[in-house]
Amino acid sequence: MSVKCQNIFVQSLNKMNFITRLSAFCLRKSKMQQRHQSSRRPSAPLGSRILTDPSEVFEHNMWDHMQWSQEEEENAKEKVAENSLVKVQWEDQDKYEREASRYWNEFYKTHKNNFFKDRNWLFLEFPEILPEKGRERLKTEERSAELTKINSTNRFSYKNEMFEGGEKYLKKSYEDGSTSVQGDVYNKTQAKSLTDNPQGKNYGGEFHWLESFPGSDATFRILEVGCGAGNSVFPILKVLCNTPGTFLYCCDFASGAVELVKSHSSYNSAWCSAFVHDVCDDALPYPFPDEILDVILLVFVLSTIHPDRMQGVVNRLAKLLKPGGMLLFRDYGRYDTAQLRFKKGRCLSENFYVRGDGTRVYFFTKDEVWNMFSLAGLTEVQNLVDRRLQVNRKKKVKMQRVWIQSKFQKPLLLSPNNSAETIKRRP
Repeated sequence: MSVKCQNIFVQSLNKMNFITRLSAFCLRKSKMQQRHQSSRRPSAPLGSRILTDPSEVFEHNMWDHMQWSQEEEENAKEKVAENSLVKVQWEDQDKYEREASRYWNEFYKTHKNNFFKDRNWLFLEFPEILPEKGRERLKTEERSAELTKINSTNRFSYKNEMFEGGEKYLKKSYEDGSTSVQGDVYNKTQAKSLTDNPQGKNYGGEFHWLESFPGSDATFRILEVGCGAGNSVFPILKVLCNTPGTFLYCCDFASGAVELVKSHSSYNSAWCSAFVHDVCDDALPYPFPDEILDVILLVFVLSTIHPDRMQGVVNRLAKLLKPGGMLLFRDYGRYDTAQLRFKKGRCLSENFYVRGDGTRVYFFTKDEVWNMFSLAGLTEVQNLVDRRLQVNRKKKVKMQRVWIQSKFQKPLLLSPNNSAETIKRRP
């Protein structure tokens, strides 16, 4: 065989190997997404690391889709029953409620923006944060990056990013607190800031809005409730700043948290406006009218609110959504490691606890979440329990993490069948 023929043969063989490996890669990725897709969970890189060999448990920081044995479930129930026996005195419970903002301000004064990791997983679990065109652009960029990696390395191992749960670590009796971010993103042509017109004008007891309210020119608006130090805000802004017509509102009732957001180097008043707001106070107006939001992000926030006030908060937030708008929720689930680690005397009420720093946390079931959002007139798009095994490889410690992840949508037209009066509670 001539040298020329040999070269052609080698090139042809390499090409066939490339095509074969690429096909195998695509097939493997497709099967992986289908295998781990449950409870209508979207196909995403998150949630694909499955522990099949217990001896390999300390090879990674997180394992997805963990199934609990009956024994593990019973042990968790026993621990919760035990740490709930002794309740916090009523006088102290009242203090934690009245001074909730003070405790969170002290938290952010102590930890600043160093306690939580940025939630770069948001767009994978909640692609609805972006308008349709933005989602397609992000997918195209991800595909391009993937193919570039394949061509450059000539290897086809699909590597998934770890999800650290948005929380940095568990610490003594209180652990990863709840933080989420809200921000207002402005178009560059919008010079009017929130401070110029914080609440519009009130005439004759009715709230009237000036045309220049923040985000009035936007076509896609997002509100993140409980922005904390900006661990959701800035990953979102990084993408939204290249998405024309989008606007991000952001609030927290801890003024110290809002100041941390505003003082961040990536904060730009032309794109984002953070404001102080207590979502439990129905009398407080928002700096924009009702029914204009496309997305509300509620991540590790509702759990910090007293259970008796949660329904009122959800009802008010639902009014801010436009018909077809989406509320995206993620928070602590029942029997999460954080709940099991509480000591006696830290329980406020059933599944509601106070940490050592005075901040509070509730642990949900998905039925409780469904009841709350359904009573607010929203319809379920997704509602699942996310169980993961988080490990500390250095200390050889295993932690069972449980979160609830949900998506609820405001109906285009509210019919008698989905009104609050006709919703039946789940047991």
